[in-house]
Amino acid sequence: MLLDKLKNKIEPASKDRSPAQVVVQDVVAVKKGERVLIIANPATNEIAQDLFMASSEAGGVPTLVYQSDKTSFDNANPEVLAAIATEPEVCFSISNIKLGKDPGATAKPYKTEDGQEFSHIFDYLLDGKKTMRGVWTPGITVDMMNRTAAIDYKELGERCKKMDELFAGAVKVFVTAPGGTDIKISINGRKLMADDGNFTIPGTGGNIPAGEVFISPVVGGAEGVIVYDGSMTFADGDSILETPITCVVENGFVKNIEGGAEAKRLLKTITEAEQRAVQYEKEKKLPQGQGAVYKKNARNIGELGIGLNPAAQITGNMLEDEKAFHTCHFAIGENYDNDAPSLIHLDGVVRDPTITLEYADGSKKQILVKGQLI
Repeated sequence: MLLDKLKNKIEPASKDRSPAQVVVQDVVAVKKGERVLIIANPATNEIAQDLFMASSEAGGVPTLVYQSDKTSFDNANPEVLAAIATEPEVCFSISNIKLGKDPGATAKPYKTEDGQEFSHIFDYLLDGKKTMRGVWTPGITVDMMNRTAAIDYKELGERCKKMDELFAGAVKVFVTAPGGTDIKISINGRKLMADDGNFTIPGTGGNIPAGEVFISPVVGGAEGVIVYDGSMTFADGDSILETPITCVVENGFVKNIEGGAEAKRLLKTITEAEQRAVQYEKEKKLPQGQGAVYKKNARNIGELGIGLNPAAQITGNMLEDEKAFHTCHFAIGENYDNDAPSLIHLDGVVRDPTITLEYADGSKKQILVKGQLI
């Protein structure tokens, strides 16, 4: 009992800094006078409180807001969305499951001068206006914070930079794995993104724990089979998979899902997203014509990511699982290039992948072999 209590307390990352202090000082670099908004649930109270104190100690002006847990289909509280709309310099979303959707922006997206559309105020300020620095931690626990937040971010940054160099000019990715995954993905014209833990510049953000690179496949450009054998995100949370889930992918979209109870659970989440998309358009929660688009993209292969955090493990919590060494992950649903909107983004982990890049001249380069970085 005593050991359990100790595991559920924030521990120092070093002799003089807690994990929250490392995040506030090294990851987002809070400056004197900057407004810091922290959005939390009761379950994430201890971490949120620690970030509040660390932000205050750094000279920031923190505000802490609570709301109830939100699933993939729930809306954020209007008070939370209003708080984000005040445009703080830094925003922490310390959620037990999800931050929650923005119904106003879903019905009438924010638009930038270059025509990009955003269905959430958080994304608009971060990626559109680029005035905010952001951290989001869906599913964070105290144990995870203690183990994975206070890593060497310089080393992680170098690892991500090397991956960026390897992906530069690549047009295709081939992924195979012992569990049965065998898929070809087009990434021609796409840019690799990194969750490298350096969110010090307006317009940058990512997860804590950090530690992955990821890319959005060309819509319609994935072909083959994905066998999820690590863990999976569902509408109501994440789980380690007892039985692998096999997804047949044709022309970029999931056509068939096979497996046991967990495969049925995945299909249920996808089907619900398809049905809600159509219903939302009828209720004018989506612009006219977008119901069909959101429905189709509920089966889109929206992301290929590679885990690069040596402290991360597969625990059944996707926030950590997708960062683990010796894994890659594929997301079903919305992508990160804003050309495949969906109501869902479901990550699933594949163990020990072999990943090969192909370039425009036909040359190839292996970057992982059975999960080992080359």
